[in-house]
Amino acid sequence: MTSDKSKLGFFLLLSPLLLWLMTLIILPHVGMFFVSISEKVGVRQYETGFGNYAVFFNEPLYWNTFARTAYMSIAATFLTLMIGFPIAYYIAKLTKGRTKTTLFLMCLIPFWVSELVRTFGWMILLRETGVVSNFLQYIGLVDGPIEFLYNDAAIMTGLVYTSMLFMVVPLVTTLDSLDDSLIEASYDLGGNGYTILREIIIPHAMPGIVSGCIVVFMLSLGNYLTPILLGGKDSLWFTGLIYSQFITRFNWELGSAFGFLLLGLSSLIVFVGLKLSRQSLTETMGR
Repeated sequence: MTSDKSKLGFFLLLSPLLLWLMTLIILPHVGMFFVSISEKVGVRQYETGFGNYAVFFNEPLYWNTFARTAYMSIAATFLTLMIGFPIAYYIAKLTKGRTKTTLFLMCLIPFWVSELVRTFGWMILLRETGVVSNFLQYIGLVDGPIEFLYNDAAIMTGLVYTSMLFMVVPLVTTLDSLDDSLIEASYDLGGNGYTILREIIIPHAMPGIVSGCIVVFMLSLGNYLTPILLGGKDSLWFTGLIYSQFITRFNWELGSAFGFLLLGLSSLIVFVGLKLSRQSLTETMGR
């Protein structure tokens, strides 16, 4: 009797999660898949097929934008890791007490406002009449206004800035659990900074590295505001094509196919990343 009650309680506790997964994730994706394999042959007349996916592969603009979005998202993830790892290590291992709390809070402050406001902030800094251009003119480094917006560097800056917190938090959590005595013993045994980083710190932090990279990559790949606002209308970001198909052209069939292609790409890259890092998804998310 007690066992039956415990099972019932377990399922009751699990039911909100299952309901959320079913209604907001599984069912919409199933519906979108059926829309993606519907080909319009007349007014309110559809046939089942994979013609929408064929359109993607037959149009160079589509798959070039798809590939560009993939490698720029990977590059943004790598840059975020390179910048975020030293920050996380400093917060986790080289600070104590109130200083650690203050630095961690400073990483959270930009996320007190929406992504739209943060992106507009970068536009104010980088535009032709913005703060950076005016400062360079003031100190005499340039003779006239410089436009820093509407290029890949501006997009990359926005993506890294937008995703930094999601890299720092798992890294701080993982590095905080590293015993300082292991590092001290390594120095006592003649190890140098590079050896300790390679043999002790990075292996210990690997679950945090992988989980942070997964989240940052997903956010960068699916980002819409940052590439469009900082890169301009010619930014060629795949989410922009999806938006165009759904909202501008009302071609839900092709837009759904693009959405599933983006989902397949993200799943493939995450799978490859887990295999290369020799991590499992359960172990990674457990940190």
